[in-house]
Amino acid sequence: MAQHSQIEPERYALESQIRECYGRCAYTHKTHEKMAERLHSRHKAGKWANIILSSLITGGAVSAIFDKGSTWEGYAIYATVVLSVLSLIFNAYLKDLDPGALAQRHREAGSDIWNVREAYLSLIADITAQNSDLQALRQRRDNLQAALHKIYHAAPHTDGKAYGKAQDALKNNEDLTFSEHEIDAMLPNSLRRTPQSIDRP
Repeated sequence: MAQHSQIEPERYALESQIRECYGRCAYTHKTHEKMAERLHSRHKAGKWANIILSSLITGGAVSAIFDKGSTWEGYAIYATVVLSVLSLIFNAYLKDLDPGALAQRHREAGSDIWNVREAYLSLIADITAQNSDLQALRQRRDNLQAALHKIYHAAPHTDGKAYGKAQDALKNNEDLTFSEHEIDAMLPNSLRRTPQSIDRP
């Protein structure tokens, strides 16, 4: 704590901004991870549903062929037609949404954001060095901002549910605002401003 109180105001302000950027990156990275997980689960569930529908359609068709003249023949035909229509609608929905491909896009976005997040972490470490050049640090910050803008521009959208799961994962209840304690909880001990207040047994 003492080392931070002696930092010149300009350097301290820059460090505070970068810490906020780091926190936002940590949240966005985790949110994309949660979106990818949910879409992957949806993709797997869709595959299983498709297998079950196909099995039922096949069973209905076989029943209609081999049970000709039985009381179940008409039911089997109607059930097969209904299931075939449902399968067609379901496959069209999956093809249009393609949760598997969308999950992969979220993973890629998360991977790119993770790289920027780690670069912010390195920048925080360099800012604490009193002999580091502020102008060079600002240039690195601006470069990271530009890189992050490109990633966000191409990344798929996330939703509130994924963000809520990211909050739970990071043990945080604030919406894109971070206290010293909250950011410190995501930083290594050596980079924390208040290490004694957040250490856990």
